[in-house]
Amino acid sequence: MKRLFRSLIMPAFLTVLWLLLNDTVAPEQILLGAAISIGLVRIGARLRPLQAHPKKPLTIAKLVCAVIADIVRSNLAVGRLIWPGAARATPGFVAIPLELRDPHGLAALACIITCTPGTVWAGLTDDDRILTLHVLDLKDESQWIRTVKQRYELPLLEIFE
Repeated sequence: MKRLFRSLIMPAFLTVLWLLLNDTVAPEQILLGAAISIGLVRIGARLRPLQAHPKKPLTIAKLVCAVIADIVRSNLAVGRLIWPGAARATPGFVAIPLELRDPHGLAALACIITCTPGTVWAGLTDDDRILTLHVLDLKDESQWIRTVKQRYELPLLEIFE
């Protein structure tokens, strides 16, 4: 029963999205949206060799809230840096050792870092051990290492490993 429920979450979400985009709840649109959604989910499942099995929904919620707060703070900080007459930015690269090995966790970390203004995922070593991060205003390298490891990597380890 639980497996059936989990397999219907994505098609249901896509069907609701279909109805919102079409601005209708007509029965034929519900059927069409459901058929397309189920087809897309089945085709997409074949393209994914590795399935994600995230755990700890409360940790996921906390991580999402932390990321949203960091994005807002980063937007304000970048805005202050680019404002005319503001202090000059000191860009640089930081090498961050990672314990995270799960490909889904690494993908989530890449999304988090890329979505946060002022930071860019610049590279990952072949053995997935060292993340190279470009920071727009690098003043304290150890602070960036601490931030990525504590705010993002630790929750992602709980969620995916």
